[in-house]
Amino acid sequence: MKDVIDVMELQRGKERKAPVIDYRNLDFDRGFTPARFIFECGIKLHAQPLTLATAAVLMHRFFKSVDHTNYDCFLIAASSLYLAGKVKDDPLKIRDIINVAHNTLHRGSTPLEIGEEYWSMRDGIVQTELLLMRVLKFEVSIVHPHKYMLHYLKSLESWVGKEAWNSSPLARTSAAFLQDFHHDPSILEYEPQHIAIACISLALQVLGIRLPLIEENDETWFTIFCKDLQKDKNWEIMEKIMETYNREPESA
Repeated sequence: MKDVIDVMELQRGKERKAPVIDYRNLDFDRGFTPARFIFECGIKLHAQPLTLATAAVLMHRFFKSVDHTNYDCFLIAASSLYLAGKVKDDPLKIRDIINVAHNTLHRGSTPLEIGEEYWSMRDGIVQTELLLMRVLKFEVSIVHPHKYMLHYLKSLESWVGKEAWNSSPLARTSAAFLQDFHHDPSILEYEPQHIAIACISLALQVLGIRLPLIEENDETWFTIFCKDLQKDKNWEIMEKIMETYNREPESA
């Protein structure tokens, strides 16, 4: 376990603009590539954050149960996004998903005409959605860290005071870490409340924020919210989040 976070390096990583990448030249990378594809397509489709998180978790759960080499990871990603829209009552039109997915894989291409390629992709997404449901045994409900994070952040707002809160992007930074952690399948290994605490802890470290009435070396402030989370486990999750940024692909 690291004792010190390289805050400046992490900040430099956060400030980099997301590269435009050619997904067809990337390998699976433990699910990072299809997760990156989900978030890029989902943002273009104006999907809700919980819809994107749900799609990523469904995709990671699927590939945890199968050999990824037997499947087209981008088809699984697009189908996960389509299914997540239904799960979260954020319906995404299948034609929009097809066109956005196709354009993201083939940069600069025009929307698909209603023809053989379109119907092939449409049938593939519909059939893969059924495959996802069967592999996941129809267990598609997810307890997300987001609701815990919202509760913890509201409490911290009262803790640090409104003026200090408004002058710091703690909530935005915590949410960004949480979204980015969904690129890694290890998000399946931890309790949602622990993930929420780790994202906030990392944001506090990066922003250099000290909580009032907490001693400088006291790193267990979070036990007020989550009594079963140990310091070592919190550091472990924080390190997992940081490792995600080392896997960002280079521009095409």
